[in-house]
Amino acid sequence: MKELTCIICPRGCHLVVDDELNVSGNTCPRGAVYAKQELTHPTRTLTTTVRIVSEKEVSLPVKSDKPLPKEKIFDAMALINKTSVKAPIKIGDVVIKNIFGLDVNIVATKDVSR
Repeated sequence: MKELTCIICPRGCHLVVDDELNVSGNTCPRGAVYAKQELTHPTRTLTTTVRIVSEKEVSLPVKSDKPLPKEKIFDAMALINKTSVKAPIKIGDVVIKNIFGLDVNIVATKDVSR
């Protein structure tokens, strides 16, 4: 038996998952989906910064446009830490495309004009 707290909505349901991945304690179907995914293949949205060559900024906030497998987070950070971009950058611009062939892009979350 595993116990989890659902993070999909603000309700924070206390979930209990048995060895056959039967979920109880969820008040909506999304809780069951979350629990099964968290125990079989956990993913996370990555938010961080990347270096930027700019007159006003030294770092650019970025995030993954889809969740990454949890086991790839440290590899993604190593690649992001080696990356530098030049201004101008717009929100949504792709900084790293298709990271590790996972169909996940690292995108800018701030406009930097120069």
